[in-house]
Amino acid sequence: MNREQVIELIRKYNDGSASKEEIRLVENWFVKQSELRQQEPEDIDYLDVKRQMWLNIGQQIDRPVMESNLNITPAGKSTLRFRLVAAAAVLIIAMTAVFFYSNYKDVNGPQIVKNDINPGKNKAVLTLADGQKISLTDALNGQLAQQAGVTISKTSNGQLIYQAAPNAFNKNKTEYNTIEAPRGGQWQVILPDGSKVFLNASSSLKYPVVFATKERKVELKGEAYFEISHNKKAPFRVMAKGQTVEVLGTHFNIMAYDDEKAVKTTLLSGSVKVSSNVTHATRVNAAEFLILKPGEQSQVSSGNMKLIQDVDLEDVLAWKNGYFKFNENLMSIMTKVSRWYDVEVIYETQPDPDFKFKGEISRDKNISELLNMLDYTGNVHFKIEGRRVIVKK
Repeated sequence: MNREQVIELIRKYNDGSASKEEIRLVENWFVKQSELRQQEPEDIDYLDVKRQMWLNIGQQIDRPVMESNLNITPAGKSTLRFRLVAAAAVLIIAMTAVFFYSNYKDVNGPQIVKNDINPGKNKAVLTLADGQKISLTDALNGQLAQQAGVTISKTSNGQLIYQAAPNAFNKNKTEYNTIEAPRGGQWQVILPDGSKVFLNASSSLKYPVVFATKERKVELKGEAYFEISHNKKAPFRVMAKGQTVEVLGTHFNIMAYDDEKAVKTTLLSGSVKVSSNVTHATRVNAAEFLILKPGEQSQVSSGNMKLIQDVDLEDVLAWKNGYFKFNENLMSIMTKVSRWYDVEVIYETQPDPDFKFKGEISRDKNISELLNMLDYTGNVHFKIEGRRVIVKK
């Protein structure tokens, strides 16, 4: 949290408009920097925490005034004076937050730091049509192979580029390549038609070495962001976990992991048509397809199609832009963490599915920094053993 966010949080705490999660965050700042941090969480009386907070602040400003504000401000009390007290409270608790953040690793993080895990990186395996596998992580930059008149090259910034010779097309046989970004990996592909595909961790894309003249079709598992070159004569189709996305030229993101309940297609620009591949006999929803506009998202699950409008595009594309952006429950967050850091997540107790964590952090950070950020709320704690992250209350 930056200074402005801290001030806004304390303002809400002071005027009673803070949510339960925000109230607990403020009071945990106090707990962490006081003698109360030696107690078990279940033994802490948070009503007493609130009283101690105000009294400690009052010692540095005007104790009688602060004591009077433990309940309701008496009639006739100077509004200006109370505002000055509240403003001072903001500064003192903001300083407490900075103190806690700067000392957090020393107080609570030695075990996490000792067993730290590096973030994911550009890592992928290319499988050619003949079955040959090439580790893109280890391969030298430059030309890797030639197939059906197409040159395949690797660049230094984690890209795989296909360059097709004029009129390169095998009428007798379509050859397919597959690129897979494993857990803890990501990669970019520039397809023969110039379209760009950004693969997230634990994802793969199967595509023809040369596209047909009337259709461009690929198969996705996992998550990818697409920037499709316009060609109205040859629609681009993405097959992903029971749905087909058809476009002419546009930018969109598809999240289609096997361990997610729904396939989510989010449109940034242009237009896409999303169809369920489920047969009419088993279709849950009568809708045949959805046409998305920029800022909209389709969700497809077991043939049921749903349209979501006004989607937070920064949230959807955070992974592609190099950071995590959270506004979700812990299990959803840890699913993303497990893919990017290639770790197994073990839950000692089942997290509250209704409690949401909000925040963002670079994907270049070691796992300890991300876990410390979540631990900072006081609602969850972690321990790392090898490549296992143990979630504790």
